[in-house]
Amino acid sequence: MSLPADPATPGRVIFIGAGPGSADLITLRGARALGQAQIVLFDALTDPALRDFAPQALWLDVGKRGFTAATAQARINALLVQHAASGAVVARLKGGDPSIFGRLEEELQALAEAGIASEVIPGVTAALAAAAATQRPLTRRGRGRSLALSTAMTAELELRASQRADTEVFYMAGRQLADLSRRLQDAGWPGDTPVNVVSRAGWPDQLMSDHRVDTLPAACVMHAGRPAVVTVGVGAAAVSEMPRPAQATATVEGHPAIPAFAP
Repeated sequence: MSLPADPATPGRVIFIGAGPGSADLITLRGARALGQAQIVLFDALTDPALRDFAPQALWLDVGKRGFTAATAQARINALLVQHAASGAVVARLKGGDPSIFGRLEEELQALAEAGIASEVIPGVTAALAAAAATQRPLTRRGRGRSLALSTAMTAELELRASQRADTEVFYMAGRQLADLSRRLQDAGWPGDTPVNVVSRAGWPDQLMSDHRVDTLPAACVMHAGRPAVVTVGVGAAAVSEMPRPAQATATVEGHPAIPAFAP
């Protein structure tokens, strides 16, 4: 049962990043804000255990899933405005981080046009959860100086790939890994470039597999039907396979020389 809204009190919307998987990946600030909510509009891939943080709230499923039925964005915008305008504290619970491929800008615009206050609480995005699960830093000193996060599918459901950084992480490509392999090579990635695929990153049943750009189609079997992120380039390689950065020697008075990373 949700707490009653007060029409005389201005409502507001709190955008909360739920993290990419298990409920314990939400931030402390996000959990506290969720506990204040009277209405929660939640995404499809958020952990049901998050309900324990807001048992008093009315939970409304507004999830989107690729290639299947989804709540229209205009409907989500209207619900945010409707409930906040009634005086409610509305939590918009988004998987991962709200600002990464979450269509946050459209919902912020709808609220701004309606004169409704809002705030955004960041969360852990799937690329970071995948990097943590595989112990593969997305940046590497001296080799991986740049990182790009890309959605493989455009709004027109067209698959695209690029080579804009030392490491590139592609979201929403899980069902088209074979086509992604071809497009990566067309974009200039050498066939032997390391690729790491993690499906359901952040969940207890996450799966990881290693490939090269030209062998990426083999990942289709393991990750079929599972949301996946695909890391390409320097950040996809296992740390044990990378050359160690150059070191300089530092001395401390009264102690033997010790290695120190060169700046």
